[in-house]
Amino acid sequence: MSTPRIVVSVPSVELAADVQPLPAGVELIVWPMDSAPPRDHIDLIVTPYLHQPGALSRLNDVSSRLVQSQSIGYEGIESRLPVGTIFANAASVHETSTAELALALTLAAQRELGRFVVSATRGEWQTAFTESLADKRVLLLGFGGVGKAVAARLAGFEAQIVPVASRAREEDGFHVHGVDELNALLPTSDVVILTLPGGESTHHIIGDAELSLLPENALIVNVGRGPLVDTDALVAHVSRGRIRAALDVTDPEPLPQNHPLWALPGVLISPHVGGATTAMRPRIARLVRRQIELMCAGSAPINVVVGGG
Repeated sequence: MSTPRIVVSVPSVELAADVQPLPAGVELIVWPMDSAPPRDHIDLIVTPYLHQPGALSRLNDVSSRLVQSQSIGYEGIESRLPVGTIFANAASVHETSTAELALALTLAAQRELGRFVVSATRGEWQTAFTESLADKRVLLLGFGGVGKAVAARLAGFEAQIVPVASRAREEDGFHVHGVDELNALLPTSDVVILTLPGGESTHHIIGDAELSLLPENALIVNVGRGPLVDTDALVAHVSRGRIRAALDVTDPEPLPQNHPLWALPGVLISPHVGGATTAMRPRIARLVRRQIELMCAGSAPINVVVGGG
């Protein structure tokens, strides 16, 4: 029996090169999803990393067995897909890089590296006594792939790690608290790192009430989604000098040039670059190759978050 023919589209020539070599019987085409699909049927479609306007609407003109995203987040995606689409996210690709940035933002905020960068541009030698990460109580709001990666990297900093997730459990050597315990945990939390996905259930999970429960000078670090935090409430608390923030994601996003968060002391912002590192290309290629191998073997795909069930 001959090997079944499988057609795979990827959005760039770089990814096409990265996924090689491929099993026999696989045809690979480059389709950036900025024009009509090159075939009526494509077995595996890999979408662009940053969705182009209208890219997902192209799926209405082609049938597929699997649509593979290059992002972890997928909130709201089901309503934008043709009915019956099987959609997989990019779990395993961005967790480590996002965790690296979470730690980088936390350390930079605690040690006030922004202040030293400004002093350096002026040629000024200005010392300061700053906050540590050691001995601090760090609440991890979210204990999925990114949250666990953050916890693993925090372990060497001699901080107390307090994971919080949708339900209480014992996992990976941690007692994970349920989100129903959040308000009881916030008053003793020095740092809160958010890694949750977006969506209705997590919208403004940190608002004015939650910020009010935090101790003076606590740090909010958000590498999840911007709407996890009520931006107006955060601006109000930071403006009063109660809370500090280090944000890779914001609401709105991109953050407008005249937004008050840019100018507030105690705020550090990076432009949603958690997964944007050199680790991404080989990891997304590895995931795509795995999906192709599974399809060739007649096995179910991994990371399916929409359809398939």
